[in-house]
Amino acid sequence: MNAPGTGGVALVAVGVEALDLAAHEAAVADVRAGAVVSFQGVVRDHDHGRGVLRLEYEGHPSAEQVLREIAEELAALPEVYAVAISHRVGELEIGDAALVAAVSTAHRAAAFTACARLVDEAKARLPIWKRQFFADGTEEWVNCP
Repeated sequence: MNAPGTGGVALVAVGVEALDLAAHEAAVADVRAGAVVSFQGVVRDHDHGRGVLRLEYEGHPSAEQVLREIAEELAALPEVYAVAISHRVGELEIGDAALVAAVSTAHRAAAFTACARLVDEAKARLPIWKRQFFADGTEEWVNCP
């Protein structure tokens, strides 16, 4: 367990394995925490009015290190006890989790704020690209950062 105000990175991963939200929540569990907030970004069946069949994510070799840096920045906040975040790469189907994050803090407001910031920073900075396969047979690459 971490001392109050020191924060800790409990889990960071970029890989092809399915993501487990409960494992991320368990990784940030802390007896001092009054709040654990988690987020699961899942593959949806549409984007801007177009039907989506599946996605494929490709990551730069530095992706896990960048994700770790983001997690460390958030974990350094005095109100954060622990942070866990993972992003999946490879082919994903509708309903699969692409990004999972969890944060523990003493109070709910701080946990919601920290988890939202963690996800926003990952979306802004993570060198991972998304390829969408649409129902009409077309596809599109989206640069995540």
